[in-house]
This record gives sequence, structure tokens and C-alpha cells, in this order.
Amino acid sequence: MITLTGSGTFVAPAGKNGGSGAVTGGGTWRTSSGASGTYDVRELVAFVFANFQAPPPTFIDNIGNLNERANGTAVLRIQYSDGASGVLTVGCHGPAAPNGSCEGIAVAEGYVTYYNVAAPAGGLDADRTIFHVRR
Repeated sequence: MITLTGSGTFVAPAGKNGGSGAVTGGGTWRTSSGASGTYDVRELVAFVFANFQAPPPTFIDNIGNLNERANGTAVLRIQYSDGASGVLTVGCHGPAAPNGSCEGIAVAEGYVTYYNVAAPAGGLDADRTIFHVRR
């Protein structure tokens, strides 16, 4: 098991889904075996926009404009502080999301993959993601 926390931004190519070097972000990671450190986001491999979310829900969103909340999937190339490289997949399945997308993250650290995406539980501030797409 691996736990990641963090945040960041990316600029996807206008008018299409795809990759970009215009990224910021990172955070911390910790495995169940006790290893830990930081990671930096290096590249947007791909972003696939699904749709804008339904009208603002009752949950608190301190990130951005509630009318810019979006569902979709981002794949990011990351670098760990222990020297390993990896891939971080972030899926946002919020209000009005089409079937087939997941909510949460999956990650690879070197050759080790952590792809059992935990479903969010009500009342907990964990296993949740959100995108804000500027129109």
C-alpha cells in the first residue's frame, strides 16, 4: 500500500486531450513498509476530459471556482525523492460523471505498482480528487 498527498497544476493542449510539460506540483509519499519521502510532478502524459460536474454540491471545495469542477483522468510522470521514477494516474468521478471512470489515484514507483484504487468513504477527507478546468 502507498499513500500520496499533494497538489499541482497542469496545462493540457488546447482543444484536445494530450500531454504537456507545463506542470507543477508534488507532495509526500509513504508505503506500508515504512519507506517515505517526497515526489515531484515532471510531465503531463495525458489528460482526458470527461465532462463538467453537476451543479455545486454541499461539500466544501477550497480549490477554485465551483463552476469549473470537472470529471476526467490525468496521467502524470513523477520523480520520487529516493531516485525512482513513476506514473501517477488521477481519476475524478464527481457529480454527473459518466460510468467507467474511477475516483482516486493509482501509482507506480519504479516497477512496483499500486493500482487498487480505494473508493472514497462518506464523512472522511481521503481518497478524493477534483479537477478545475478553466473554460
